Amino acid sequence: MATSSVASPLCTWLVAACMSVACDSEHSRNPSLFQSSKRVSRWARRRKVMSKCISGSSQFNRSLISSFYGSSIQSLMSSCIAFEPCDDYYSSKGLSSLGLFGDNGFSLLFGSKNGTINRRQRRMNRATHSGEAMAVALEPAKEVTTMKKPFTKQRRVVVTGLGVVTPLGHDLDVFYNNLLEGVSGISEIETFDCAQYPTRIAGEIKSFSTDGWCGVLIGSAMGGMKVFYDAIEALRISYRKMNPFCVPFATTNMGSAILAMDLGWMGPNYSISTACATSNFCILNAANHIIRGEADVMLCGGSDAAIIPIGLGGFVACRALSQRNSDPTKASRPWDINRDGFVMGEGAGVLLLEELEHAKKRGANIYAEFLGGSFSCDAYHMTEPHPDGAGVILCIEKALAQSGVSREDVNYINAHATSTPAGDLKEYQALLHCFGKNRELRVNSTKSMIGHLLGAAGGVEAVATVQAIRTGWVHPNINLENPDAGVDTKVLVGAKKERLDIKAALSNSFGFGGHNSSILFAPYK
Repeated sequence: MATSSVASPLCTWLVAACMSVACDSEHSRNPSLFQSSKRVSRWARRRKVMSKCISGSSQFNRSLISSFYGSSIQSLMSSCIAFEPCDDYYSSKGLSSLGLFGDNGFSLLFGSKNGTINRRQRRMNRATHSGEAMAVALEPAKEVTTMKKPFTKQRRVVVTGLGVVTPLGHDLDVFYNNLLEGVSGISEIETFDCAQYPTRIAGEIKSFSTDGWCGVLIGSAMGGMKVFYDAIEALRISYRKMNPFCVPFATTNMGSAILAMDLGWMGPNYSISTACATSNFCILNAANHIIRGEADVMLCGGSDAAIIPIGLGGFVACRALSQRNSDPTKASRPWDINRDGFVMGEGAGVLLLEELEHAKKRGANIYAEFLGGSFSCDAYHMTEPHPDGAGVILCIEKALAQSGVSREDVNYINAHATSTPAGDLKEYQALLHCFGKNRELRVNSTKSMIGHLLGAAGGVEAVATVQAIRTGWVHPNINLENPDAGVDTKVLVGAKKERLDIKAALSNSFGFGGHNSSILFAPYK
């Protein structure tokens, strides 16, 4: 087991929790241990206490774990990660043999055997042993079932409204018809001079009017970046030139807040920001409010507009963007062997979710039923996917179990697929792991035509998923000219739209920080 598994806030908290349970008795037996000289640093005293407390017998270590699992902390931990001592623990002589805290106890937390460990060593440990480190946390994933739930009187959630603002149009039908025809919304950036940038293309909103619109959308990954950027430019002259509303308008919650003020909605109202997974988090949480009876109607989705100098420059700096400037419409190419990064996009996608009986009572047009979904975290790297796709697989399996949908029933997936070398392949492998035996499965990526809309991606792609259910047509994957060596195109939609009688549809969104989200829709019956 990798010692790097300790190097996280969770494990630091775990150590503190264990110490609070286990060291009281040690304190009573040997109070002098905790009364070190003032000249000794706090960290040195803590190291001394730790080494003393973990040097006991196997009986001590077993009692430490049992007291941890017998306390109220258990419920908190089980709600965050599925964690349980494995079989190796029960046949071991203590925590160190489990490997969770390293070969010599808490060696990584306090340094290596010679007292130091550098950043490169930690990264090598993580890369070498990350799969092993995840094994303890993910072991119970084997127990996740995808059996259909028994019938209950749970409140059902349906989709009764859709809205988009995208590089392919702001009208729902125009947007989806352009997708079906394989039209690309990627072009050269026009909003500012980016001649000095290595990337000069994006999926921009070319024209948009707020006439007849509320003008406010829900979640956001980047917040009011444009407002904040303008404020910084104004500050170069004087603080007196700054917009007095620059701070509140820069926060991610203000969209939902202003929407409530505009409509007078006094129900649940807040913002979620989980990078590129933002919209799916908002949609699933909105549905849960309806299921719990806290609301009958919820607007949910996401919005982002980061195609400005600081936004473009930031993604260029982390080397995430395509540089196919000479051929913008060919730049976003999920699963193609010549993909060289994602293309920034901007826009918004919003769904109106409603409790079924409430929708029927008012005679609403029901587009689809929302079945459920789930979240997980890779707990691995800030931008890179987990090497074995463990987090994505866990997320999908939990989503199926929560929704009561069998693997065989999912025959359409709107993938996250951003056109990045690592991300596309890892998601594809996870999808095959979960649905590889489903011969009817069709997979596509909306990002091949509109780019990556960041926090709005999940919202727009959820709209595309519902539109596929409504129309019976799934849009093509454009620019997939030379599939990656590890990709079997049999499950991918081709260069033309395809007819599909959708039983259940899955939409994935993953975000920086390892945030994974999967939500499911089906025709309303």
